[in-house]
Amino acid sequence: MPDTKEQAPRPSVRFITVADDRDGQRIDNFLRTELKGVPKTLLYRILRKGEIRVNKKRVKPDYKLNAGDELRIPPIRIPEQNEPVPVGRSLAEHLESAVLYETDALIVMNKPSGLAVHGGSGINNGLIEALRQIRPQARFLELVHRLDRDTSGCIMVAKKRSMLRYLHEGLREKRIHKVYHALVSGKWPNRRQRINAPLLRDELKSGERIVRVQPEGKESITDFQVLRRFGDLATLVEACPLTGRTHQIRVHSQFSGYPIIGDVKYGVDATNAQMRSMGLKRLMLHAAELRLTLPDGELLKVQAEYDTEMAQAIDTLVNATA
Repeated sequence: MPDTKEQAPRPSVRFITVADDRDGQRIDNFLRTELKGVPKTLLYRILRKGEIRVNKKRVKPDYKLNAGDELRIPPIRIPEQNEPVPVGRSLAEHLESAVLYETDALIVMNKPSGLAVHGGSGINNGLIEALRQIRPQARFLELVHRLDRDTSGCIMVAKKRSMLRYLHEGLREKRIHKVYHALVSGKWPNRRQRINAPLLRDELKSGERIVRVQPEGKESITDFQVLRRFGDLATLVEACPLTGRTHQIRVHSQFSGYPIIGDVKYGVDATNAQMRSMGLKRLMLHAAELRLTLPDGELLKVQAEYDTEMAQAIDTLVNATA
């Protein structure tokens, strides 16, 4: 019996001319948007092998595109994937209620703890995939920055490429001020403290990525300020990262001797177990505030309230140390 299943067209070489609004964008970031569904490892492999050419020349992943550049994209067969898991009504309503600020170019949301910012590694839907489903009319939605899966609070999503580029530039030039609140174990001794400790990303034999304080690492600076102490048990601190390294606040807290409660990667197992027995079960890190200047000169300050778990954790510590 003949196979009547329609055959997918064979992929072929494509040529793309870089538009004006992509001028200055790194080629790896350009390709991740242009070739949605292609695994990131594959993108970097074909870049490294020179299969992707810009103006007939090899380029590195950090090459910054110029308007008018011609890209040669080799034939890439994207593995068939299942349709994205539909966003449930509960999550959709939660995300809509989590919008703190919105214009035609920008959304700032209070991301819930436990929700990854994007799918992958066994996660069907992250924040951005869910947002694209519940906002199908939005032609462009891209994360401006990231938060760890278990961190709650302020996160920016651009609705226009021009805003994305503006905010990326603001992050690079340190014109966007981020404020985090963290519950750390122990009694943080200094009212104010600056931690200047270089961070290096490493990979364990298991494949797990970890960040350590190492002299050869990248400069990393975080300002800490005590907001409230709960006896010798815990401290609520404000953390303002002056640099934007992976896991920076978490590692600097650990380095100071006061790891964040609920941090399974950088915390103390015995302390986390004690806190879980008291009901403190999540990573107690919250992106509390964002301050920035918008393209029109408006000063924007957005604050995110604690979720129920974080608020209850503080109440529990108050009662435990009363």
